[in-house]
Amino acid sequence: MDSLSTPFPASEVTEHRRSNSYCQIQDGFLSVTLPVMYSLIFVIGLLSNSLALWVFSCSMQRKTSITVYMRNLALSDLLLSLCLPFRIAYQNKSDPQIFCNIVGAFFYLNMYVSITFLSLISLDRYLKIIRPLQKFKIHTVSCSTMASAVVWLVHSAFMLPFFFETKGKGPCDHKCFHFRSKSTVAAAFNMVAVATFFILLLLFLYFYSKIFAKLHRVSSMNAQQLNKRISMKAITKTFVVLIIFIVCFTPYHVVRIPYVLAQVGVISSLPWQQGLHLANELVLCISALNSCLDPVIFFFLSSSFRRAVVCTIQGKLKRALLRNQGGLSYSRSVTEA
Repeated sequence: MDSLSTPFPASEVTEHRRSNSYCQIQDGFLSVTLPVMYSLIFVIGLLSNSLALWVFSCSMQRKTSITVYMRNLALSDLLLSLCLPFRIAYQNKSDPQIFCNIVGAFFYLNMYVSITFLSLISLDRYLKIIRPLQKFKIHTVSCSTMASAVVWLVHSAFMLPFFFETKGKGPCDHKCFHFRSKSTVAAAFNMVAVATFFILLLLFLYFYSKIFAKLHRVSSMNAQQLNKRISMKAITKTFVVLIIFIVCFTPYHVVRIPYVLAQVGVISSLPWQQGLHLANELVLCISALNSCLDPVIFFFLSSSFRRAVVCTIQGKLKRALLRNQGGLSYSRSVTEA
């Protein structure tokens, strides 16, 4: 028998090679850069958000609407961090398809939940600063808890189709967390998410322009230098949320528009698809960095969180000091005996 012969028709072999064998879009420098960056984000995000959840659960003296949102934000960031080892292990590898879908959908679920809770925190700050004398139902703990539950349910329902997304026939569709072709329906879902983000971004800019105008006006009215410093500190604290939101999430959603167009074939140039793949993976990594930066928001915006962290550190230092003193006393008594 001729060793070069094949039981399959030539047309089937050609189709197999075209669709499955060779993916021309490569990770390049990302194959080294992404594992390092995701590993750092995983370690920092896991430790910082675990600490934040522990503080919110055990050490808070007073529960408010903003602490409810921050607790849920810490939970979503922690869950997102737990996705990162799987993204490192399966980056650019083939199958299992269902596992890739689950990890990918879970990652995006927690990213958009984080975006929503950052928005709710900003709305809470806006109402309390701009209209401090009015009582809003959303400021009650019961209402903010219900709103948090709705956020998780709505986002889970929105992401559910992506858990069961079927494999396409493109040359790269067998790879995990890589450039893959998308159906029109999946692309439409992605564009809805992008449009929602930019609506939230416009609301962010509106909220913080109003907050800045009011705080600046209050600062200008205060003649005393001490009051001016306090007002400027309040302005700085307030804008931490806006800066983190813009830096972490805006680049990803800007790149996402042409990237999705390339996935559905509107942008068919291979160099463009290659460049968009690299850009998408880099800005996605920047968006994951948000899970490390959100604890900074907790520290700046919640005085009770700051006090709890300081008290926890002081308590641990005191206990360690007492243990050391006890050990020294015991050693001294044994020596004297």
